[in-house]
Amino acid sequence: MNIWLINHYAVPPMYYPLARQTIFAKHLMAMGHQVTIIAASTVHNSDMNLITDSSRWREETVDGVHYVYIKCMDYNGNGLKRIYNICEFAWKLPSVCRKLKKPDAIVATSMPPTSCAMGVRLARKYGCRGIAEIADLWPESLIVYGVAGPRHPAVIVLRWLEKWIYKKADAVVFTMEGAYDYILQQGWDKEIPRSKVRFINNGVDLEQFRYNREHFTVDDPDLNDPDTFKVVYAGSIRKANDIGMLLDVAKEVTDPKVRFLIWGAGDEVEMLRQRLVDENITNVVFKGRVEKKYIPYITGKADLNYLDPFTDAIARYGISSNKLFEYFAAGKPILMGFEGNYNPAAPYGCAVICPPDAASLLQGLQQVLALSEQDYAQMCQGAQQAAEHYSFAHLTQMLADTIEKRD
Repeated sequence: MNIWLINHYAVPPMYYPLARQTIFAKHLMAMGHQVTIIAASTVHNSDMNLITDSSRWREETVDGVHYVYIKCMDYNGNGLKRIYNICEFAWKLPSVCRKLKKPDAIVATSMPPTSCAMGVRLARKYGCRGIAEIADLWPESLIVYGVAGPRHPAVIVLRWLEKWIYKKADAVVFTMEGAYDYILQQGWDKEIPRSKVRFINNGVDLEQFRYNREHFTVDDPDLNDPDTFKVVYAGSIRKANDIGMLLDVAKEVTDPKVRFLIWGAGDEVEMLRQRLVDENITNVVFKGRVEKKYIPYITGKADLNYLDPFTDAIARYGISSNKLFEYFAAGKPILMGFEGNYNPAAPYGCAVICPPDAASLLQGLQQVLALSEQDYAQMCQGAQQAAEHYSFAHLTQMLADTIEKRD
């Protein structure tokens, strides 16, 4: 089959680390399919534009994957230029797609919903299978995060567009397991049956993860100390990640063998470093930013990997943090703050899952410290089993089955 993956942000991972579509493409190609990823020329969270001349679009092959970039306006932040950029990509899609080989299937991703809707519309135009992939609930996220109220005109329009996408797509793939609860709450279940909805979470490229763990090691005395129990966090350090909660846990730990090692960068680092001084927290070390290729070694050397807490209302429909799946692949127990019914870690017994507050997380840590060797090993084994289930090899097969109308 000739498959188009339309995703506004899915430029090659060397420019932006959103690798889901690229990994899907590689696995689909290994199955014998032709794949093209269609993305905007702008690289999110950067000043880079992959088209700098007057061309309306261009194509290139990177690491064996065929990309088509549609020229869009540069933007910074979340202002009017970004809104224009989002709309521009959607309205330019049809004219560029006319120049490509007709597809047998289109998988179009939201966020943003505009390009997802256009992808579904193009599938109907070409008479091919149209799959809507929903990675973020818009406009629900706007309401939850206080950007706009439920009666805001933009929210009303986006809600209408969202329902249209779900109705008109041949199948709807959510990255959150409980998304059908959301459809039920909207009262859309008569028009959007459960049989139309699939769940394909984010995942981990196990082959790449294992390669990186073997070939990109870190010579760090704290990480490689066999006499300490290492609690590791690797990721952004911003308000949303609430690493301050981890410091609240650390300062209550009296066991001198426990060390908290934090890798990452963000606008809260200096404030948190100052907390170490002001509050005499001596068991926490900030290691700074590290290239992603070193994360498999770092998380694999941990005794316990810490996942920043989930506290927003969207999480009640499920979580799809890329970090969680990397922690699975590390094969070590996970400490996480989450309250909800849809937790990918829960079926595998590889995580201590607590309410997202410092006192509960401290109890969770103490629970891990008290494990027998056998129980600890079972948690490690559970993480490895979860990694296999959420490997992109398995997830791509699920996507291929959806594309080819197999249950």
